[in-house]
Amino acid sequence: MKNLIFAGVLLLGVSFLLYNLMPEFSPVRFFEPISLMGMLAGIGIGLIIGGVIGYISKGSAIREEKKRQEFKKLLEERAALQKQAEELAKKEEALRQESVLNNDAQNNF
Repeated sequence: MKNLIFAGVLLLGVSFLLYNLMPEFSPVRFFEPISLMGMLAGIGIGLIIGGVIGYISKGSAIREEKKRQEFKKLLEERAALQKQAEELAKKEEALRQESVLNNDAQNNF
């Protein structure tokens, strides 16, 4: 947004400079209807362009934020699945050790 404001002020300054460099410049002509129509048209075009650029940049920011949230959610799910896998591995190991102990106990009788 700051860049757009800077560009708008710069263009406004250039237009004022060009208006002052006209050979038939006078402060009275500055307020004639044709001059005011030109200024209003320039402001309107600037607002339209600024609105479109703002809409596009906001849409891009929203899409990027949505991707970040989805990625964060996937990382959390991955961590949860890894934790479950570790718990299952521990349970399987405990069952194996128990079955080995049972087999040893049966072999000893």
